[in-house]
Amino acid sequence: MESIKGIYRIGHGPSSSHTMAPRRAAQEFLARNPEAARYEVTLFGSLAATGKGHFTDKAILDVLEPTAPTSIHWKPDVFLPFHPNGMQFESYYGHAAQPRESWRIYSIGGGSLANEETAAEQPEMIYGMSTIADIQAWCDKTGCSYWEYVEQCEGPEIWDYLDQVWTVMQEGIRRGIEAEGVLPGGLGVRRKAGDYYIRSKGYSEAMRSRGLVYAYALATSEENAAGGEIVTAPTCGSSGVMPAVLYYLQQTRDFGKPRMLRALATAGLFGNVVKHNASVSGAEVGCQGEVGVACAMAAAAACQLFGGTPAQIEYAAEMGLEHHLGLTCDPICGLVQIPCIERNAYAAARALDSNIYATYSDGRHRVSFDRVVEVMRQTGHDLPSLYKETAEGGLAKDYRSNS
Repeated sequence: MESIKGIYRIGHGPSSSHTMAPRRAAQEFLARNPEAARYEVTLFGSLAATGKGHFTDKAILDVLEPTAPTSIHWKPDVFLPFHPNGMQFESYYGHAAQPRESWRIYSIGGGSLANEETAAEQPEMIYGMSTIADIQAWCDKTGCSYWEYVEQCEGPEIWDYLDQVWTVMQEGIRRGIEAEGVLPGGLGVRRKAGDYYIRSKGYSEAMRSRGLVYAYALATSEENAAGGEIVTAPTCGSSGVMPAVLYYLQQTRDFGKPRMLRALATAGLFGNVVKHNASVSGAEVGCQGEVGVACAMAAAAACQLFGGTPAQIEYAAEMGLEHHLGLTCDPICGLVQIPCIERNAYAAARALDSNIYATYSDGRHRVSFDRVVEVMRQTGHDLPSLYKETAEGGLAKDYRSNS
């Protein structure tokens, strides 16, 4: 597997696949064609279907237009075989009718880019094991924890990176709690994080704790929807789950920074296994690969913070993912707002519940995390495209029919 840095990417929302990756692609193409007279960009499949709601065009134009005029073409009905999120960049010099360079690239989830050529290349694989079963067996044999396997594979420099990730996560929550107003996009969705935070203070302990988790998840998700700086965990659309759980536990249990960073490492390892063996792309496997994986990561992190064994941590993560199987990606109007923001809050609460359930057990259970990952992958492939980030089915279709 590759580095967990690919799971935790720092950037601006609202979508890792539809905003962050297209911006990166435009930057790479510009670097190769800095003197072009004009650019043309064609978006395909899911990227075209919900790109306007995800600010895909703005992300590309912000990069290319300062250099030369840029046209964007939308082809939502054309699904290329490599991946649903296809892009084609073309550069034109002088008055030439034919492009000097034509580059087809795909946003494969979590802000990552790939195409047929790069897929044939072997990226740097720094992890010798790619299933939780194998890694857990290593933990049992050596007495080490999941985060120690991360450190062994990544090197000590991973802690500086995770320190930066944790800083950005906390700052996103604090900004989101203080922000007010209506989110951009035209749905008229008001920010709620601050309201939830204030109201939670008036409840008894149990209700207050749940209200705080909701508030923290809403804060990051609303910042993401507004294009603020967040961390993919594993995607922009699911970026509110991990920060909410970790920030809540840090604030209420006073865990020190080293423990928080180790929890991030463990969570990143579980997310990395899913990305390697299945997908975290909503356009490929639905929201189970985004919010479902985020819930699994947060459950693993929470269980570690509470002293869970490797078996209990695996069990917590398994429940977090299993109980999101089949979750569709059906954003209304293509915006990462409804139902995405609310789903982040609900998944954060589910992650904490998964931790509690797992710590009551001895960690033994029938369905392994690796098995659920495979089922998630197959379920995602079986889902029709209208339920995979195209805004053509589910809640998105129902909203259009009733609006």
